[in-house]
Amino acid sequence: MKRATEFDANFMQEANRLKRLPPYLFAVIDQLIKQQTAAGKDVIDLSMGSPDLPPPPNVVAALAEGVKRADMHGYSRADGEVERNLRKAIADWYHRKFNVELCPNTEVLPLIGSKEGLAHLSLGFLNNDDIALVPSPTYPIHFNGVIMAGGILYQLPLLAENKFLPVVDKLDPHVIRQSKLMILSYPHNPTAATCDIGFMQEMVDWCKRHHIILAHDFAYSDFVYDGHKAPSVFNAKGAKDVAIEFHSFSKSYSMAGWRLAFAVGNASILKTLNKTKSYIDFGIFRAVQLAGIEALNGPQDSVKHAAETYHKRMKLFVEGMNSIGWETPMPGATFYIWAHIPMKYSGLSSLEFSQLMIEEAGVACAPGTGFGEYGEGYVRFAMVQGEERLKQAIKRIGQMLSVG
Repeated sequence: MKRATEFDANFMQEANRLKRLPPYLFAVIDQLIKQQTAAGKDVIDLSMGSPDLPPPPNVVAALAEGVKRADMHGYSRADGEVERNLRKAIADWYHRKFNVELCPNTEVLPLIGSKEGLAHLSLGFLNNDDIALVPSPTYPIHFNGVIMAGGILYQLPLLAENKFLPVVDKLDPHVIRQSKLMILSYPHNPTAATCDIGFMQEMVDWCKRHHIILAHDFAYSDFVYDGHKAPSVFNAKGAKDVAIEFHSFSKSYSMAGWRLAFAVGNASILKTLNKTKSYIDFGIFRAVQLAGIEALNGPQDSVKHAAETYHKRMKLFVEGMNSIGWETPMPGATFYIWAHIPMKYSGLSSLEFSQLMIEEAGVACAPGTGFGEYGEGYVRFAMVQGEERLKQAIKRIGQMLSVG
């Protein structure tokens, strides 16, 4: 019998839903980078998609002015002037950019980052017998949010032969009947794939036919090249009946650490998402909201400059990769390079290869399996370093590939 004075730490077991989550491989990569850096080695970090470009100066100035205001430091309120102005700025920006009308009061919901909003979407809608249709590979919160909410994850393979688009016409009818949510994201992270309005219309029509909520993560809408334009889900007819769309300030305006984003679309879906959030958070720091208004309403030169900068880096990197014998296609969107592991290292998992890259080449990339089961065999490079560092990375990778 256990004595009363004995301490048993077993009661500190984490929840089963946390145990269901896959290992967070980006934390593993971060630790490997720290180990190499601590040993005095220089590591070129291309693993995380954290923009290295500065936010627009006018947006920084708006934040600085907001911080000085005494009325900015209380809790955010949905009926406050700043909050109303932000929702209106979002609706106006959306109309200018995509020619879609939104009601600022019912069809716009600011978020503390789109990752937060996507996680709370699953929490607000999924019961333990509801299926979420989630592409694989994909941005990890798309599947982690489903698992955290206790829903059933059903992976839709994104394969190169299908241009990294999901195929739904052969899904088991039983799976479809249990499905409540589908998550899409184009331009796509990590594959950098794009879709046209025809595909988006097909997905909207399919979700309407089967009574499935469609959530479209549109974080990379500004990073599409060679004259192409990424369609909003709401450019498809009838999308407001079933869909919401997520946007982020993190990439377009280089405001990743500010944690500001928004969801737009179906008022009923947003009402439930807002209800879920209301139990958990008190909203966005009001000075950050002022800065968001300035970002949307102010000059958009910085957005264009960011897209041009990343595109130039991508061209440089892809040309360099091909020159050293690592065959790599040029993406048409995002600022990521999705590369198949070279045949020479095909016996390694993507995590093992990423570890080898850090140790042998001093270059960090993201293992494909960190984005889901169907990411295995690939790695992702984020173009978040300057051109000289990218040239160094190519040289180091080339030296690693030439050994043996």
